[in-house]
Order: sequence, then structure tokens, then C-alpha cells
Amino acid sequence: MIQIRRATESDFDQIWQIFHDVIQTGDTYTNPPNTTKDVAYQKWMDPEASTHVAEDDGVIVGVYMLKPNHPGYGSHVANASYIVSPKSQGRGIGRLLGEHSIEEARKAGYLAMQFNVVVSTNTAAVALWKKLGFQIIGTSPKAFNHRELGLVDTYIMHRFL
Repeated sequence: MIQIRRATESDFDQIWQIFHDVIQTGDTYTNPPNTTKDVAYQKWMDPEASTHVAEDDGVIVGVYMLKPNHPGYGSHVANASYIVSPKSQGRGIGRLLGEHSIEEARKAGYLAMQFNVVVSTNTAAVALWKKLGFQIIGTSPKAFNHRELGLVDTYIMHRFL
């Protein structure tokens, strides 16, 4: 059974492994495959963010990080990043993380959530976010250099909480 809980420092090695595996494909994240562990730590363990892990029998299988989309006058809108271990994809973990993050954003007092870069060819993510109430509110033409497909569009996706 999948449990979602707040991440701890001791979780980072497993978070790093998932993130490293995900960025190697070059098809969903703007981070290049040679992103260092230190850079990943700054992203996923940011003290300004709330990082949660999905754990299955002691093994971390997914992660999300929730933070303000922008500081100051934009801080009422949440932003989030998600990764699921390639070995655990197709099990509904992304949906669990998405639902949990929406609830956590509500509890934290955010009024909306926005994803600034959703790669248009990541059809599973686009479909999931639509099922969870997000809408595409903008398209950035050829904003992502997909490893196999070349330049593809990215979406800005938003929902009120």
C-alpha cells in the first residue's frame, strides 16, 4: 500500500535516484541528464518548499514538491513538480501524488495551482492534470528540446483550488 508522507533528509538519496533516472530520458524535464546531485538537492529539498514522498513498503516510488509559483504578490498560487520512478509508472502513483498535493495546497492556503512547463508530448501527464481539474491556459511554442522529437511545445496548466 502506498503511503504519502513528508520527505526527510534521509530520503534524498532515493529521491536523487528517481530524479536521475527520469531526466535521463530527456522527454519530460528541462533538467539535462548531467544535472548534479547538488542541483537536484536544491530543487527537491528546497527549504521554501514542501516535499512529499510516496513510499511502498519502505521504498520511495514517487515525489512531489510544492511551493509558491512566484514570491510576494504571486505567492497565493502554488507550483509543484512531480516524479515517479520509471519502475513504478502505470500504478496510479502520479494521480495519488497529484491529489495529495492539491489537498496540501488547499491546507496551506493557496488559491490556485499552476504548472509552468508541461511538455506537450508527455500525454500521460497532460491527461492526468486535466482529470484533476487543470486546464491548459497557454502554450509556449517549441519551448522544450525533446531528446528524440526535437523542439516541441510546452503548456501552462492551471486550476483554482
